[in-house]
Amino acid sequence: MPLHSIRVLDLSRLLPGPYCTMMLADFGAEVIKVEDPVAGDYLRDFQPKIDEDNAFFHSLNRNKKSICLDLKSEKDRNHFLMLVETADVVVESFRPGVMERLGLDYETMKDINPGIIYCAITGYGQTGPYKDKPGHDINYLSDAGLLHMMGEKDGKPVIPATQIADIGGGAYPALAGILLALLERGKSGKGQFVDVAMLDGVVSWMHMLLPSFFAGQNVNRGEELLNGGFACYQVYETKDQRHLSMGGIELKFWAAFCEGIGRTDFIPLLDKPVHVQEQLIEEIGKIIASKTLEEWLKIFSEKDACVTAIQTLDEAAKDPQIMARKMIQTVQHPQLGNMKQIGIPIKLSETPGRILTNAPKRGEHTNEILREIGAVKS
Repeated sequence: MPLHSIRVLDLSRLLPGPYCTMMLADFGAEVIKVEDPVAGDYLRDFQPKIDEDNAFFHSLNRNKKSICLDLKSEKDRNHFLMLVETADVVVESFRPGVMERLGLDYETMKDINPGIIYCAITGYGQTGPYKDKPGHDINYLSDAGLLHMMGEKDGKPVIPATQIADIGGGAYPALAGILLALLERGKSGKGQFVDVAMLDGVVSWMHMLLPSFFAGQNVNRGEELLNGGFACYQVYETKDQRHLSMGGIELKFWAAFCEGIGRTDFIPLLDKPVHVQEQLIEEIGKIIASKTLEEWLKIFSEKDACVTAIQTLDEAAKDPQIMARKMIQTVQHPQLGNMKQIGIPIKLSETPGRILTNAPKRGEHTNEILREIGAVKS
């Protein structure tokens, strides 16, 4: 596997850091999850639980090992620094200054291991006036202006159902930064500090919003092409209270949609101004409400119209495309039996990622790892 020789020390908790290190582990890195002996990763304690640990925890911490160290203890700090000597990457998600107060900051680690790649995932980064502020996904979306753009024109902003800042703004930039730093280390032999701010990551997602604003255009919630302002990129309710999405931005897809609903007179109106779009949305809404979801899917089954049923989680989990791409996998757990896991989104032809082991129990590998580095006797 491409990362089989890479050792990662993971001090992070909850979602952004564990998601990043899960991806590293899926491609062969040895990820050692460093947990507090008492609290551990408190994601373990969330509901719903499927044994003594939370279902999210099982999903995010597969393919990892767990070691318990009290980093406020001098003995365990020394054990951690012994591990740093053997490691390639450290990932942490504490607020700026926490690791320095523990005597485990990047400069300390770099003195021990000049090749170490130290990745800090925080809400606001290591610099700037907000660096010490607390926050969660909703706060970073708010600061970036992205949450303001979500929702219907005359309604309040709508909270997304998945964590855009945590995953898209934190975990994936951290993954990319670590891999870039590993690539550079292969040339120079030197590690480096990877500073990932979730707010930075969210702002970087806004290439379809901010450039228009910078060009002097008014950019408003529910009025833009890609945020609900146009009839061709819209959600419509069917007769049976289900919903379908329409994503026909291009003329050929829009034309196919208009033919499907029997209103070819709408075809020339694709790019008309907002007031025309509002009328179109209302008229199309009435038409879509006249048939069930199944009836509409049958009509559009042979048309290139970018029309899709909005599936429930149950339907999505059984979707033939999702299944064919192995994005839902069944793995064996020694106590729980068959367990479904989210699959691996990056497909490599020669060295694919794999789900090899289940999430560890807290401290499951403590003795094994400490013996390996000579911190305890065999």
